Amino acid sequence: MQVISTTTETPGITRFLTQDPNILSMLQMVGKIAPSDTTVLIQGESGTGKELVAKRIHELSKRASKNLVSINCGAIQETLLLSELFGHEKGAFTGAISQKKGLVEIANGGTLFLDEIGEMGLEAQAKMLRFLQEGEIYRVGGKAPIKVNVRIVSATNRDLETQVRNGKFREDLFYRLNTVTLRIAPLRKRPGDVALLIEHFLKDDKLGISIVKSISPEAMDILKKYHWPGNVRELQNTVERFKILGESEVITKNDIPFNMTNSGQESEADNFDDPATLLLAQVEKRHILRVLNHFKGNKTKAADALGITVKTLYNKLSGYDKPEMSNLTNRPSELTH
Repeated sequence: MQVISTTTETPGITRFLTQDPNILSMLQMVGKIAPSDTTVLIQGESGTGKELVAKRIHELSKRASKNLVSINCGAIQETLLLSELFGHEKGAFTGAISQKKGLVEIANGGTLFLDEIGEMGLEAQAKMLRFLQEGEIYRVGGKAPIKVNVRIVSATNRDLETQVRNGKFREDLFYRLNTVTLRIAPLRKRPGDVALLIEHFLKDDKLGISIVKSISPEAMDILKKYHWPGNVRELQNTVERFKILGESEVITKNDIPFNMTNSGQESEADNFDDPATLLLAQVEKRHILRVLNHFKGNKTKAADALGITVKTLYNKLSGYDKPEMSNLTNRPSELTH
């Protein structure tokens, strides 16, 4: 998901396609903080491009010639996460048949990107805090400290301050991580970027050669009004489907999926209030439930259509009221993976 900006850029640096003043301001901030070793916390919804910002920080830093190592803290169980981050000694646990370096060591001299840091468990948080304070780690099962010089950039789609208040995230680690905080606005708050991104992805051969070359004004208007809960990732996936399935050179209104053409419309069955008067989280919730219902509870298909991971979908669903969840299907057992 590498795109270009409307500003002059340095060749070889990860770039963005945007005309949004807030995003352009954020990119200017990246240029200022990148040469330092300060820790950076990137906040934004899934699919907004947090990893691209981390890449840009690394590429503009004095560590650019060294490794940029990334790990998704929400994709690995905590017991395995400790081994992935800090490594382990031979025999440290069942299956540890040899010594293994962790990602912190591999990133030595470079940058470690901790994606979805809000998913990290308290034990791993404690060890990460100690590393940030002391500049050294212990492999799992190891007794000798290992000095490591790494810059930490982290990202989250969660509200870490709320997690701190709820005891799910360490306050001392939070303040260590967010020396500088960067916020990426969701795509629904910058509709002017939608057309720019669609035109870019239509021309992008990396998404596959296709007879589809352009989009009608009517279709573009629908997509600009769409809520995009999966943000840029969802938009890219949508354009890719257009290019794969398209049977003419122009994308028309008839090519737009039903859930997108009706995402902002009210139906008698829904009996919703005007979405403009609702909190964005409520609008997103209702849209996600519509999409999940459309796929008869299949979370994998729904997550793909929304442009988010299955784990992210599970996280969002876990916060919804059970009575509303029961209305998705007549048989709860149909809510499958």
